Amino acid sequence: MEIFELAEKLKSLRERKKALEEEAKNLSHEIEETEAELTSRMIESEMQSFQKAGTLFYLNTKVFASPIPEKKQQLFQALKDNGYGDLVYETVNSNSLSAFVKEQIEQNEDKLPEWLDGLVNVYDKVTIGMRKAK
Repeated sequence: MEIFELAEKLKSLRERKKALEEEAKNLSHEIEETEAELTSRMIESEMQSFQKAGTLFYLNTKVFASPIPEKKQQLFQALKDNGYGDLVYETVNSNSLSAFVKEQIEQNEDKLPEWLDGLVNVYDKVTIGMRKAK
């Protein structure tokens, strides 16, 4: 396959992926709306479950929790103090870490600073950028 054919294939694949992602987003929204309506109607009908076309549909209650942003550190400490420290872990966003390491390398004569050596894996990946031609 020649270079221009590969370029067209790449462009086509990226466009298809974008279209599929948009379709998936729309389907997710439609699923949420339909599920909310079905849930509401089942509750109104006092129906816990039913079978249709070989599938059992049933009401399922899930509990979701998230920390109050300004009390996040207090929550973490409370979990640790009460024996649930294994729920707490620190993370570093990979994109932020990559940008930070790139900046550090640029500021250190194109070398990884010693204090980061052995703590991060660094590699370059060559990709193809695309934009609309003028």
